[in-house]
Amino acid sequence: MAVYVDDAVHRWRGLRWAHLMADTVGELHAMAQRLGIPQRAFQNKASGVHYDIPAHLRPLAIALGTVPLSRHTDRAQLRAVIARAREQWQPEPPPVA
Repeated sequence: MAVYVDDAVHRWRGLRWAHLMADTVGELHAMAQRLGIPQRAFQNKASGVHYDIPAHLRPLAIALGTVPLSRHTDRAQLRAVIARAREQWQPEPPPVA
Protein backbone atom coordinates (compact mmCIF):
# COMPACT_ATOMS: atom_id res chain seq x y z
CA MET A 1 0.00 0.00 0.00
CA ALA A 2 1.17 3.54 -0.68
CA VAL A 3 0.46 7.24 -0.49
CA TYR A 4 1.06 9.43 -3.55
CA VAL A 5 1.54 13.12 -4.27
CA ASP A 6 1.22 14.59 -7.74
CA ASP A 7 2.87 17.66 -9.24
CA ALA A 8 1.98 20.94 -7.58
CA VAL A 9 0.40 22.49 -10.65
CA HIS A 10 -2.95 23.87 -9.50
CA ARG A 11 -3.01 27.55 -8.60
CA TRP A 12 -5.40 28.79 -5.93
CA ARG A 13 -5.21 31.72 -3.55
CA GLY A 14 -1.76 32.68 -4.75
CA LEU A 15 -0.21 29.25 -4.11
CA ARG A 16 0.43 26.08 -6.09
CA TRP A 17 -1.27 22.94 -4.80
CA ALA A 18 -0.68 19.20 -5.19
CA HIS A 19 -3.02 16.29 -4.53
CA LEU A 20 -2.30 13.76 -1.80
CA MET A 21 -3.95 10.40 -2.59
CA ALA A 22 -3.51 6.86 -1.28
CA ASP A 23 -4.38 3.23 -1.82
CA THR A 24 -6.58 3.39 1.30
CA VAL A 25 -8.38 6.19 3.09
CA GLY A 26 -6.66 5.20 6.35
CA GLU A 27 -3.22 5.68 4.79
CA LEU A 28 -4.35 8.99 3.33
CA HIS A 29 -5.51 10.35 6.70
CA ALA A 30 -2.36 9.08 8.45
CA MET A 31 -0.05 10.89 6.01
CA ALA A 32 -2.12 14.07 6.16
CA GLN A 33 -1.81 13.96 9.95
CA ARG A 34 1.98 13.50 9.70
CA LEU A 35 2.09 16.57 7.44
CA GLY A 36 0.02 18.60 9.92
CA ILE A 37 -2.99 18.86 7.62
CA PRO A 38 -6.27 18.89 9.58
CA GLN A 39 -8.83 16.21 8.75
CA ARG A 40 -11.38 18.92 7.96
CA ALA A 41 -9.31 19.50 4.76
CA PHE A 42 -10.18 15.98 3.55
CA GLN A 43 -12.03 16.06 0.26
CA ASN A 44 -14.51 13.23 -0.11
CA LYS A 45 -15.44 13.80 -3.74
CA ALA A 46 -16.82 11.60 -6.49
CA SER A 47 -13.78 12.66 -8.54
CA GLY A 48 -11.60 11.00 -5.89
CA VAL A 49 -10.84 11.26 -2.20
CA HIS A 50 -7.78 13.40 -1.55
CA TYR A 51 -6.19 16.26 0.29
CA ASP A 52 -4.91 19.37 -1.45
CA ILE A 53 -1.47 20.23 -0.10
CA PRO A 54 0.54 23.40 -0.75
CA ALA A 55 3.63 22.98 -2.90
CA HIS A 56 5.96 23.74 0.00
CA LEU A 57 4.77 20.54 1.76
CA ARG A 58 5.40 18.28 -1.26
CA PRO A 59 9.14 17.73 -0.49
CA LEU A 60 8.29 16.83 3.13
CA ALA A 61 5.60 14.41 1.96
CA ILE A 62 8.16 12.73 -0.31
CA ALA A 63 10.72 12.63 2.52
CA LEU A 64 8.10 10.88 4.68
CA GLY A 65 7.69 8.15 2.06
CA THR A 66 4.98 9.46 -0.23
CA VAL A 67 5.47 8.33 -3.84
CA PRO A 68 5.89 11.34 -6.16
CA LEU A 69 3.94 11.22 -9.40
CA SER A 70 4.26 13.50 -12.39
CA ARG A 71 1.32 14.34 -14.61
CA HIS A 72 3.88 14.57 -17.42
CA THR A 73 5.73 11.25 -17.13
CA ASP A 74 3.67 8.93 -14.88
CA ARG A 75 0.34 9.16 -16.67
CA ALA A 76 -0.67 5.48 -16.49
CA GLN A 77 0.23 5.17 -12.81
CA LEU A 78 -1.47 8.46 -12.00
CA ARG A 79 -4.66 7.33 -13.77
CA ALA A 80 -4.63 4.13 -11.67
CA VAL A 81 -4.16 6.11 -8.43
CA ILE A 82 -7.00 8.47 -9.37
CA ALA A 83 -9.24 5.49 -10.18
CA ARG A 84 -8.56 4.03 -6.71
CA ALA A 85 -9.27 7.43 -5.15
CA ARG A 86 -12.62 7.52 -6.98
CA GLU A 87 -13.50 4.03 -5.77
CA GLN A 88 -12.99 5.17 -2.16
CA TRP A 89 -15.56 7.97 -2.37
CA GLN A 90 -18.41 7.56 0.10
CA PRO A 91 -21.48 9.68 -0.67
CA GLU A 92 -22.91 11.58 2.25
CA PRO A 93 -26.06 9.94 3.64
CA PRO A 94 -29.26 11.93 3.03
CA PRO A 95 -30.39 14.07 5.97
CA VAL A 96 -32.80 12.42 8.37
CA ALA A 97 -36.19 14.12 8.22
